[in-house]
Amino acid sequence: MEDIIKLQDIAVSFDGEPVLEGLNLNIKDGEFVTLLGPSGCGKTTTLRIIGGFVTPDRGDVFFHGRRINDIPPHKRALNTVFQRYALFPHLNVYENVAFGMRVQKKKKAEIDETVHRMLSLVNLKGFEKRAVSTLSGGQQQRVAIARALANNPGVLLLDEPLSALDLKLRKDMQVELKNIQKSLGITFVYVTHDQEEALSMSDTVVVMDGGRIQQIGSPQDIYNEPQNAFVADFIGESNILDGVMHEDYLVEFFGRKFKCLDSGFAPMEPVDVVIRPEDIDIVAPEKGNLVGTVTEVTFKGVHFETIVDFKGFKWLIQTTDYYAPDSVIGIVLNPEDIHIMKKSEYSGMFGDYSSYSEEFEELADPNAGLSEETAEEDDR
Repeated sequence: MEDIIKLQDIAVSFDGEPVLEGLNLNIKDGEFVTLLGPSGCGKTTTLRIIGGFVTPDRGDVFFHGRRINDIPPHKRALNTVFQRYALFPHLNVYENVAFGMRVQKKKKAEIDETVHRMLSLVNLKGFEKRAVSTLSGGQQQRVAIARALANNPGVLLLDEPLSALDLKLRKDMQVELKNIQKSLGITFVYVTHDQEEALSMSDTVVVMDGGRIQQIGSPQDIYNEPQNAFVADFIGESNILDGVMHEDYLVEFFGRKFKCLDSGFAPMEPVDVVIRPEDIDIVAPEKGNLVGTVTEVTFKGVHFETIVDFKGFKWLIQTTDYYAPDSVIGIVLNPEDIHIMKKSEYSGMFGDYSSYSEEFEELADPNAGLSEETAEEDDR
């Protein structure tokens, strides 16, 4: 597949504050690409640059090899579905979907065929005469998607379009969006802060933080082979420890050596060690590679989230078995359960669940961690 979009050395600042710094990204034709990251990481600004709503301070935007920095949004071969659906309340479903084609002065027969085809695609056949105010949130979202697709864009940009929906409807819409993208074969560029959403829908995930891309890869690569502690922590849950690579396939942490599957590090190089909570096997203390004490247990429906103290460093373990607080347990780590990463600016910031309870207390207090200034709402 050829590149349909290329962002080259993009930099953007707002009010003197850098939002994107030296961003480079290639998006292939027909891909479902998700820009994923926390609020303020620059993902929405990246989407708006592609759409033409923000002009970069530096760098170039290419569409099919043509530089489009100076082309306004309405003249770019793409459409955007926003978080707020922006439907026309005075128009019915049919007219909302037909609106863009009427502006382009397309023939009535073409408009009629396209509207019915788009509504069938988003499972709203028979809703043509309904007022949009009578629709549910999920139905309104489908109308917004049908309207965006009706003009046959080369690229569809989606800015957190499912965030206002409840959990079950959001999951249903994830499946529908992926099916729509596959059936049409056009490029989707999707923005979200929801890791599960990104992993379940995307061909390619672009993880961002601090105005920079931290990692690009398939959902499997991003989850199984994170490149730094930020990615490992942001994508799912991770226990992240300080370690030392003695040699290829041999790492030391907590004073013990473990076989692993990683190589290419210098002898005795300090590293970050990632162990996913679901990869840890709990055994009797005398059979364990490490022995720790259970401090907290939370039931999550399909498993228990168990916090275990190992020499003052608390791990998160996901297990279907219940171990009461104060229980002493052993764990077994296999080579495939251990992933090694280079040290980075994020080293030491994540992975110790000693702060587990404090994090929930902060979530319960809306003023925790905030300065006197109002938090910025726009996800730049």
